[in-house]
Amino acid sequence: MPYSRITIHDHTSEANLFARRAFVAFAFVIVLLIVLIFNLYNLQVERHEDYQTRSNDNRIKLRPIAPNRGLIFDRNGKLLAENRPTYSLEVVPEKAGGLKEMVEQVGQIIELSDEQRKTFVKNAKRQRRFKRLVLKNNLSEKEVAKFAVQQHNFPGLSIEARLTRFYPYGDALTHALGYVGKINKKELNAIDAQGNSANYAATRDMGKQGLERFYENQLHGQVGYREVEINSRGRVLRTLSTVPPVPGNDLTLTLDMDLQQVAQQALKGHRGAVAAIDARDGGILAFYSNPSYDPNLFVHGISSKDYRPLITSKDRPLINRVTQGQYPPASTVKPFMGLLGLDEEFVTADTKIPDPGYYQIPNVSRKYRDHAKNGHGMVDIYTSIAKSCDVYYYDLSYRLGIDKISDFMVRFGFGEKTGVDIFEESRGIMPSNAWKRAVHNQPFYAGDLISVGIGQSYWTATPLQLAFATTTLANKGIVRAPHFVDKQLIRQKEADQSITTALVVTEDPDHPPIVLKTQDNWQIVLDGMHRTVKSGTARNVFRGTDYDSAGKTGTAQRVNVAADVEYDKNKISKRNLPNAMYIGYAPFDNPEIVIAVAIENGEHGGSAAGPVAKMIMDRYFEKKRAIEQLDVDKVIAQRSN
Repeated sequence: MPYSRITIHDHTSEANLFARRAFVAFAFVIVLLIVLIFNLYNLQVERHEDYQTRSNDNRIKLRPIAPNRGLIFDRNGKLLAENRPTYSLEVVPEKAGGLKEMVEQVGQIIELSDEQRKTFVKNAKRQRRFKRLVLKNNLSEKEVAKFAVQQHNFPGLSIEARLTRFYPYGDALTHALGYVGKINKKELNAIDAQGNSANYAATRDMGKQGLERFYENQLHGQVGYREVEINSRGRVLRTLSTVPPVPGNDLTLTLDMDLQQVAQQALKGHRGAVAAIDARDGGILAFYSNPSYDPNLFVHGISSKDYRPLITSKDRPLINRVTQGQYPPASTVKPFMGLLGLDEEFVTADTKIPDPGYYQIPNVSRKYRDHAKNGHGMVDIYTSIAKSCDVYYYDLSYRLGIDKISDFMVRFGFGEKTGVDIFEESRGIMPSNAWKRAVHNQPFYAGDLISVGIGQSYWTATPLQLAFATTTLANKGIVRAPHFVDKQLIRQKEADQSITTALVVTEDPDHPPIVLKTQDNWQIVLDGMHRTVKSGTARNVFRGTDYDSAGKTGTAQRVNVAADVEYDKNKISKRNLPNAMYIGYAPFDNPEIVIAVAIENGEHGGSAAGPVAKMIMDRYFEKKRAIEQLDVDKVIAQRSN
């Protein structure tokens, strides 16, 4: 039997070893529990607010709500720009199934262009599948009805209604109101730079042209917010609270829609512009440029098919001719030139000069022709304005010199922006010696100076500048800035609204009154304009009116005709025929309305532009008489009661 070793266990030692190990393990567990409890306390007590905020930031979101854009009215309360509901077909991709198949099926119900199909599929790949995407905007009522019948076959698709801008008068007001359109990247950057991005968080459109752009801050309003709870995928679970948006301010314009429509009708078939101003406060009564275009095309994004004709047209409908059309003012400047001659004492009311039908610069053989072949005989300042004698102003401008002319005309706003409350405005050109040196690197020649005297050569002005200058002339030097919005007329929708508004005042502080050396000289040139409509170049137009007006015609040549060549319009292309110009105001002794008209290739101011001004004046005084009669009827009715 082999030998075996017997091991004797030391139970006491083993028990002690186990006890020590158990104590260490238990102590370790206790330490871990303490650490855990400490961390739980730190997370749930000490840092409770911090983590709750972080949790809420991930769980609770603020969704912006776009404000309704302010409305625009004319002076009589007619709605010129409103917000109408439009319908769009929107899709939640995760509920719609196969997108391509769905698009094809929808295309069998309502018309979808290839561009719309491609754009939708492209956007669907970029966006989260639970977010709504627009398949088609601006659905017609017929399309809405057709899809509504079949909507049960298309899960994830719905018709959504939104308020979008609408211009009920279409192309009649485009160049005044402008339009709104989709905000582009450049505009977004500008909004961010201004620190105004939060207020545009839910806005898709903004003013692009005209008053819509100039008064964007007033019309837009303040954004609202909806506090919502979302899940980890960003899906909205419920709405917690809502802060409603503040609608934009409404604008009430000085514009008279009745006169605007008369201007539109009067310019039908002509390229040109009309500007009518209230002589008493500078408020713009009519502001029309022809040809025009429908601004509603731009609200939802104009298609290439609709946009191409606008930018390729020779008639340039996108140009605002009232403030951007730069026309030689022609003979409409003769009252201003005559006023300068009187003020500088180069002529008096009794001064007469001979007009044989031409003028010659001393020691120069060239003859500058008068529009009357045989001249006007002996001419004073009254006849020079009424009969539009060119020779009188050839001689006067030659003696005055270009810088004297330029300095004086700048006081009436020529060569300067009028400050009207739209951004699209040109300065025109009021030439001077310094101007020609800077632009053409040449001196001002005598031949240039002669043409300036009759409103040609380098001199250009916009129709609004002419109306502005005529308003100052009719008011004998009192300057009133042209404007669409008067601060007394702008209306606040909420008494406690916090939006601040930058408003236009009725008088321009940058233009003090024009004071002449002899104030009686104002009346001399105004009498000359009065004779223009009584016995001068506009007599056939205004004969028989029941109001008394004053005015001045102008005919601006577009091509030069040699001194020894007979003018023959049949040898000139239609687009090179002279422009027709007219300025006027009424009543003569107490001005209320001032009008400037420019008609491209109209040939004669008296026969083409004058009738346009007359149509607008006729309507103005017809309305005035109707209001006065209504007031009389009210008084009679009150007395009879």
